[in-house]
Amino acid sequence: MQLQLATWPEVEAYLRARSGIILPIGSTEQHGPTGLLGTDAICAEEIARGVGEASGALVAPTISIGMAQHHLGFPGSITLRPQTLISVLCDTVLSLSRHGFTRFYFLNGHGGNIATITAAFSEIYAARSLGAERAAVKCRLRNWWQGQKVQAIAKELYGEAEGSHATPSEVAVTQFAYPRAIKRAPLDPPVAARGGFTDAEDYRRNFPDGRIGSNPALATPEAGRRLYEAAVASVAEDYAKWVAE
Repeated sequence: MQLQLATWPEVEAYLRARSGIILPIGSTEQHGPTGLLGTDAICAEEIARGVGEASGALVAPTISIGMAQHHLGFPGSITLRPQTLISVLCDTVLSLSRHGFTRFYFLNGHGGNIATITAAFSEIYAARSLGAERAAVKCRLRNWWQGQKVQAIAKELYGEAEGSHATPSEVAVTQFAYPRAIKRAPLDPPVAARGGFTDAEDYRRNFPDGRIGSNPALATPEAGRRLYEAAVASVAEDYAKWVAE
């Protein structure tokens, strides 16, 4: 069940038996010449919905703008400052905890969010430790791609061409979710360069078309389905074990 498609009496009934909720979080940022700007949010949202259906868990609206300052050299990318995202996450958890939710499972689609999400958890726990909040909550961060089955499929299909940004695996999941939005463009070289970066200008200078170490031309909707199904199974298992602790 999706929170935004439920009524308050339905949520109240849900809370009589359960206190866990899945919160998909991603980003709106460039993903190379062929990747959708919403890739990270789309992957997290679609997989979270699948997990919700498999486990009977409530799924919150997707947090679709994340920490993506390094992508601002490419038109369409949007970022929140780390402190802003921390505030959004803290306020979201505290709002829902008021109603009786105690287990917050963040399903992440963007590597750049990890440090900030972790910092938000520290703020949430500190608020209780210092006596500012009464609700005893637990938070968990899970990246959709970290399951062994997902990683095995990506390695089988793409090998070293998976890369670390605008990857064929994430692009494939979006192609499965939105087949009418598949994009094609020349990629030169086919596998992008690797390396590090700091701010937006440094990123654009080092990676002119936005990709890092990847060849998203290898993506297909069929592969996206395999990756989606593997991710849903892995995350659903992890979620069930965690909320039962």
